Amino acid sequence: MSTTSPLAGRTLALAVTGSIAAYKSVVLARLLVQAGARVLPVLTRSASRFVGAVTFAGITGQPVREDMWDPSFAGELHVELAKQAEAILVVPATADVLARFASGRADDLVTALVLCAKGPVLAAPAMHPRMWSHPATQANVDELVRQGRVTLVGPTHGEVASGEEGHGRMAEPADILRVAEALFTKRDLVGARIVVTAGPTQEALDPVRYLGNRSSGTMGFQIAERATARGARVTLIAGPVSKPTPVGVTRLDVTDARGMQQALATALAEGIDALVMAAAVADFRPETPSTSKLKRKPGAVLTLELVANADLLAEIGAARAGTSPVLVGFALETEEGKALVALARKKLEAKKVDLIVANSASVALGGDDSHAVLVSSSRVRDLGPSSKGVIADEILDFIKGRLTP
Repeated sequence: MSTTSPLAGRTLALAVTGSIAAYKSVVLARLLVQAGARVLPVLTRSASRFVGAVTFAGITGQPVREDMWDPSFAGELHVELAKQAEAILVVPATADVLARFASGRADDLVTALVLCAKGPVLAAPAMHPRMWSHPATQANVDELVRQGRVTLVGPTHGEVASGEEGHGRMAEPADILRVAEALFTKRDLVGARIVVTAGPTQEALDPVRYLGNRSSGTMGFQIAERATARGARVTLIAGPVSKPTPVGVTRLDVTDARGMQQALATALAEGIDALVMAAAVADFRPETPSTSKLKRKPGAVLTLELVANADLLAEIGAARAGTSPVLVGFALETEEGKALVALARKKLEAKKVDLIVANSASVALGGDDSHAVLVSSSRVRDLGPSSKGVIADEILDFIKGRLTP
């Protein structure tokens, strides 16, 4: 089982142009190196006014190239860099460089490198919103789309350097990293329709309080992100969490178990190939939530009357005819070892699903890592301590196996 990023062992050129957002390219360089990539930094003359070559050399361990006429290099520098780079990331990409890309200019090292690229080129635009919305910029973007040689990541809506808000803010380095990883991810789920649930539910006690749990939603969001990267059409039904929506994912936000039940019914009616029920749906809800805030009184004891929520996955499993959609459930328990596996087997049978992902609450809640055991009717697979991204791919591998004739 691989625990590495799809970028591990890859060689990428990171081209930086002259924008105040160039400081974020330093963060991206660090993320790429942490992912195991070899990063070849290339700076325009304007970029060097915002960030220094020494910084990139220190982070990447590679020489920084700024000049096509570098006397330390014998040969055609842009050709050699393009030969080595499996992908080129232009971060940030100014309005000027987008214009030069669109017209096929090759008047500096970055534009010549992109014109000579043998692999994909990603560009993360960054500029003032009025520059982004200008007809000339939009015409250049349309031309790049038509050519199909440069893929844009962003821009997003937000605050820019001037303090104004609008569409032109550069995508965050972590989001650019995920898009770069998708370039080297196997596209083995193209056409598959997958629904993923994630996060907790909140069951109202009164207008300001609720019953909930400690689920962060990380596991479900990782599954949705990885499934999309592998080509699936993904709908993410999310409980109350503040996580950003993964790129390319359709997101439906719900609050309580009944809201999630309705969202699932709508998704199932449209037809899906797999459901991954990673959400921590509350087992109980207050029978009659108070319409006004419950007041504390000295010495008073509050008694709550709770009723059971529907077991959403069990209902779907019981109603399923045949083997479609593939159903994956989770068992978050306080037990460990054999006791955890035994509980997972009971849930597998009771809910009539294809796979239970069992993990202990002591390691699964809140963090980016977990220790999962995959339990199906034919095998038990202990994944050991792993990142939730790795666990997500193992779950998707199982689904892929069930979808393949």
